[in-house]
Amino acid sequence: RALARGVRPVRLPVSARLECCAGLVPQGARAADIGADHGYLGIYLLKNGIAGAVIASDVREMPLQSAVRNAEKFGVKERMSFYLSDGIRDVPRKFDCMVCAGMGADTMMSILDAAPWLKSERYRLILQCQSKRPELRRYLYRQGYAIRRETLAKDGKFIYPVMEVVYAPGETLTDGEYYITPALRRSGSELLPAFRESV
Repeated sequence: RALARGVRPVRLPVSARLECCAGLVPQGARAADIGADHGYLGIYLLKNGIAGAVIASDVREMPLQSAVRNAEKFGVKERMSFYLSDGIRDVPRKFDCMVCAGMGADTMMSILDAAPWLKSERYRLILQCQSKRPELRRYLYRQGYAIRRETLAKDGKFIYPVMEVVYAPGETLTDGEYYITPALRRSGSELLPAFRESV
């Protein structure tokens, strides 16, 4: 992923799957990291000139305080806002790109169910799901979303799909495509053959 011109990548303790999520965030986005945990994804987006501003939320107080401390340590606290929230219930809607990473499908579906206002062309969703991915993809299409880009990241011995989702009602996939989507086939990822064997 190309960083902003003249920006040197900043090394943070960010996993390969989170770097992959960052690679799908549009340049200059106002990003919301839902389930931010330590806050490193949002910090990475800001330090590398990808996002213009970041909302970080978590359902638990301790991780959120950790994110605040890390943002201060890396000098980006003034460009981040922090919310204690179950999903995005208590998060302001002043963002255009939402990242949910490291959650299971059921959690992601409950977050989306509670936020029907995300069904708008103004929002882009970056989802990195840990479980029941075909079920999540089927849910997305039933709700009027569509997967525009999907790629793979290897972290340790596991391969994780990361998808960019937009609201585009009327699109469908075949049963098999809920396992390997057309977007994932188009990605040309060198991890695809190994991923096929795992699904």
